[in-house]
Amino acid sequence: MLIKLAVMSQAGLNLKYLRKLRGWTQEEFAQKIGIKRSLVGAYEEERADPRLDVLEIIADMFKLTLDELLLKDLNNQGGSYLQKRRQQKMATADRNLIHFVPVKAAAGYLTSYADSEFIDELNTFTLPMLSGGQYRAFEIVGDSMLPTPSGSVIVGEKINGIDEVKNDMAYIVVSRNEGIVYKRIVKNNRSKSKVSLVSDNPSYQPYQINTEDIVELWQAQVVIGKVSTQQRWDVNSLASLVNNLHNQVTTLKKKMN
Repeated sequence: MLIKLAVMSQAGLNLKYLRKLRGWTQEEFAQKIGIKRSLVGAYEEERADPRLDVLEIIADMFKLTLDELLLKDLNNQGGSYLQKRRQQKMATADRNLIHFVPVKAAAGYLTSYADSEFIDELNTFTLPMLSGGQYRAFEIVGDSMLPTPSGSVIVGEKINGIDEVKNDMAYIVVSRNEGIVYKRIVKNNRSKSKVSLVSDNPSYQPYQINTEDIVELWQAQVVIGKVSTQQRWDVNSLASLVNNLHNQVTTLKKKMN
């Protein structure tokens, strides 16, 4: 009985290691091997024993034998496949891995943005034009920042606080009360305790938030979107949009001074 428990315990640890090696969430891993996400969690936390058919699928997926999956600590093994994967990860370690926060993960991010385990569960990618700094990508929804369409992915560079904010620049603002929003920030010259968030779409009015509610700021660096969803603007419409936005910001600044 003790031997069986030890074997299954090692299997659970190996499943978790292999999943993280590929950068998959538990949900993604579950879909790939045809089981429920809750079962992946149960296997990894040793609350249930992996079924033989599941182990066979995983062994085939990672080019391993069942003995290797059940008996060896793969985290400390130099097998052919694992060695190659480890080398690939080490080769990209110095590159800027960008963790991606999709809309479906936004609620979890608000409570776990400082949890390394949660962040590690997010998918990652790299962009060759970005170097240095810390970057994160967020999926946005809504039309408040048109012509940037809903569904775009904003890649932002982490800044350390409101003092580093540049007026009228676009940021991903993570705050306790407003959640995750993509807006331009205008500082309040009368008070450092508040800032205004301004939309590019002039149909949306600016609004203020307390700086103490802000938990993270990411200055927008890259916008990624599908070609088919890019909104087209003629010159007159674009000029009108820019003028309206400029007037809106000017009026806002006058109220603050």
